[in-house]
Amino acid sequence: MSKTFSAHEALIHLMVTVSMADRTMTEKEIGEIGLIVETLPVFAGFDRTRLGAIATETAEMLESSDGLDVILRRAKEALPTKLWETAYALTVEVAAVDMTAGQEELRFLEMIRDAFDLDPLVTAAIERSARVRYRKM
Repeated sequence: MSKTFSAHEALIHLMVTVSMADRTMTEKEIGEIGLIVETLPVFAGFDRTRLGAIATETAEMLESSDGLDVILRRAKEALPTKLWETAYALTVEVAAVDMTAGQEELRFLEMIRDAFDLDPLVTAAIERSARVRYRKM
C-alpha cells in the first residue's frame, strides 16, 4: 500500500520535484522552498524540521520510472481543490527563483496543469506574476 501525503507534504513534494526536474537543486531554489515553508500561511502548523526528510523522500520517489506520476497522483489526492492553484503557484515560484526555467521544469509545470485540470487563464496569470516579480532592471 502506498503512503498518502498530507497537504503540506504534497506541496513540498511538488516544489522539490520542480526544483529537481533538471537534475540539480540550486541554492536559490532550496532557499526559496525554505522561505515559502517558513512564511506562507498555507504552511501554518507544519513541522519545518521535516523539510529535509520530505525532500529526500521526493528524490527517492523520482528514482522510480513512475515517480513523477506517483507524486502528481498523491499530491492531487492530498490537496483540497481550493489548494490546486496554490500548488501551481508555489511550483512556479520555485522554478522562477533562479530566473531560468529549463525544458524539464516547464514540462513538469505542464504536467501539474494537466493533472489538476487548471484553468489556462489562471495559470497564465500565475506565470506572468512570477515573471514580473523576478524581472531585472
